[in-house]
Amino acid sequence: MRRQYDEECKRQTARYILEKGKSVTQTARELDISKNTINNWVKKYKQEPEIRNKQKFRNENHQLSEFQKRIRYLEEENAILKKAMHILILFPCG
Repeated sequence: MRRQYDEECKRQTARYILEKGKSVTQTARELDISKNTINNWVKKYKQEPEIRNKQKFRNENHQLSEFQKRIRYLEEENAILKKAMHILILFPCG
């Protein structure tokens, strides 16, 4: 016998996966619902503006974090190169 789920249950499950980054497999196991069913819900609800905006925000935050890491790395690299250049000026080879 097929179980029936109300729209709110479907929406909350899709949001849980899309906003929290949870896997469909893990969620299906936790809720004892087939992966195909949950995949269908995710496809349907990820088009909703509210969910799309939150996904976009999460992606932008991740991208910002990656840019900040890259900036720190480049600043450290610059500092090392400046020190090396200073040493080469003070103690030229040859």
